[in-house]
Amino acid sequence: MLCGLMPSRNGAEANHTFARPGTLGWPHYLRELGYDTAAFGKIAHGQDVKRWDFTHYEMQFDLGLVRSYVTNRSGDKPLCLFVGTHDPHVPWAKSTEYDPAKVKLPWNFVDTPETRNFRANYYAEVTRADTDMGALYDFIRQKLGTNTLFMFSSDHGAQWPFGKWNLYDTSIRTPLLAAWPGVIKPGTRTDAMVSWVDFAPTLIELAGGTSPAGLDGKSFAGVLLGKATMHRDEIYSTHSGDGKMNVYPIRALRTAQFKYIKNLHPEYEHTTHIDRNRPLTYWPSWVAAAKTNAAAAEIVRWYHERPAEELFDIVRDPDEKLNLATDPTYASTLKEMRGKLEAWMKSQGDSQKMFNTPYAKGTPELELPRRNPAGPAATREAGLEAMTDPASSKPARTKP
Repeated sequence: MLCGLMPSRNGAEANHTFARPGTLGWPHYLRELGYDTAAFGKIAHGQDVKRWDFTHYEMQFDLGLVRSYVTNRSGDKPLCLFVGTHDPHVPWAKSTEYDPAKVKLPWNFVDTPETRNFRANYYAEVTRADTDMGALYDFIRQKLGTNTLFMFSSDHGAQWPFGKWNLYDTSIRTPLLAAWPGVIKPGTRTDAMVSWVDFAPTLIELAGGTSPAGLDGKSFAGVLLGKATMHRDEIYSTHSGDGKMNVYPIRALRTAQFKYIKNLHPEYEHTTHIDRNRPLTYWPSWVAAAKTNAAAAEIVRWYHERPAEELFDIVRDPDEKLNLATDPTYASTLKEMRGKLEAWMKSQGDSQKMFNTPYAKGTPELELPRRNPAGPAATREAGLEAMTDPASSKPARTKP
């Protein structure tokens, strides 16, 4: 998102690793164009935020600090402001906002009381994120005026078995909202496909600059301004691993109709924090259900065991239920997409590296200490109160 380069080219392949020294991002380029660039909260991983050339940064998410900074900053430079809420990243604090018995579960979830409780908690955190961003949006328009582009996106996939650490659409298809009064027509929607690497050249162009050569991203300013209805024909995505919990590299190519997934090492077991950090999750209830329920057993098996190739017709099968990779009818599509993905990986210098020791199939799951889920709640509430005008009503909480 920051540098406009894909992981193999920027160096940050495995989770919690960082771009190569000297890698520049749009905080740097916008500063060159005369902007102040400020970051609050989860914009980069921890201390890494320090090296992205922000004018000002605070690593904690606190809307009160945002309000103070915007209100008190001096000078008349235009502002590029990044604000990253921790919600709805885990841990999900216990909530009473949603009734677990009434939440809707995706088709590939095992329906247990534990799953429903965690889903209700997750929805509550989504709602808090929505509330915070609404408060921020109202405040920024009040302070900076209507000539402000507001963009919202999110992290890649929630901590559910086929979300985070995967390349299914529930992971890589993230929200993207943009508002710019008088410039972007309100209430419109586009089917144009964009990638996070496109953020850098887009914002540089809209700020009046020229993107540096060699970026993987390309500007979608034309789509935002209503001058174009299409952007990319293909989206490439990668996942390389997450510490010792997830050692399962995956690559994928998505078009408007098809998704092709290449699991680089299907001989190993797909694992994540969900099953290898069991006290944090509902996962034990899935394993227990799988002992007596065939459908649950198939979901648990699919989570752990992946074929070398997966092919889905996203138009006819948006939930990615039916793998067409072995269907002769789609042999030519499979061959074409495989060839394109392999050529792209080569052009990227993708070494297909494994960043830790993989897990043999049937490896026993781990039990690790539970983290304290109470962390960010107090800061978030204090910040929201500081952001909200006492004379007005508190921003409405919109159910996801």
